Amino acid sequence: MTEQLRLMAVHAHPDDESSKGAATMAKYVSEGVDVLVATCTGGERGSILNPRLQGDAYIEEHIHEVRKKEMDEAREILGVKQAWLGFVDSGLPEGDPLPPLPEGCFALQDVEAAAEPLVKLIREFKPQVITTYDENGGYPHPDHIMTYKISVVAFEAAGDPERYPDAGPAWQPQKLYYNQGFNRPRTLALHEGLLERGMDSPYGEWLERWASFQKHERTLTTYVPCGEFFEIRDKALVAHATQIDPDGGWFRVPLEVQREIWPTEEYELAKSLVDTSLPEDDLFAGIREN
Repeated sequence: MTEQLRLMAVHAHPDDESSKGAATMAKYVSEGVDVLVATCTGGERGSILNPRLQGDAYIEEHIHEVRKKEMDEAREILGVKQAWLGFVDSGLPEGDPLPPLPEGCFALQDVEAAAEPLVKLIREFKPQVITTYDENGGYPHPDHIMTYKISVVAFEAAGDPERYPDAGPAWQPQKLYYNQGFNRPRTLALHEGLLERGMDSPYGEWLERWASFQKHERTLTTYVPCGEFFEIRDKALVAHATQIDPDGGWFRVPLEVQREIWPTEEYELAKSLVDTSLPEDDLFAGIREN
């Protein structure tokens, strides 16, 4: 191709880019694709999930700055570009009844208005492919669901010069994908593969609870081979030190076992303006050929 291939990954918080599609991004970077992560919020209301850092008064007081530095490190590890959309983390409401979301947070914004910064970024970066979350957010965090909403609006609006006229010249992305890395076939394959090897599996309880957090099976359309980049993915994830326990479940399955059993990351093709045949092994299928 004479034109540069460009991929935009839209995520809700810093660390989401490293847990969802990170190996895919690292693979494309290695091939010369220009990759940009759009991060909707600063993660200001994220809990400190790493037990080693819990109770650290400085981190608790300066969580926004800390998470920004973590994002800088993860970005460098992955080799991607990154932009902040500037919204405020909504937090994950817990309790019964659920408390109201905090005033001014991302999830309470008007969707059409909140899509404008993303439309502007799309028109500036000119990606052929965008990845985001499905309508359930991958899991029902209000910021993930809002990320889905503005991504769908922005994908449709970016190419229409009559919409958001102050956001720059129109640019129409060609394909929109939903991240589906946490899918049942992959989880079941890893679970059974570990047991067959006489190893403990961290996925038994996940599989038992699957129906409670996913109402129906997603359609996996695209399997990107990226096993050789799993180590980069994990390093980027560990860079988000406030969010990731390096001794936790993310890292219990040896990389060589992951590569042997399931060496891909999965996506669901949501919209395509180019011809492609399913299943795919490339997010740019139908684009490279043209």
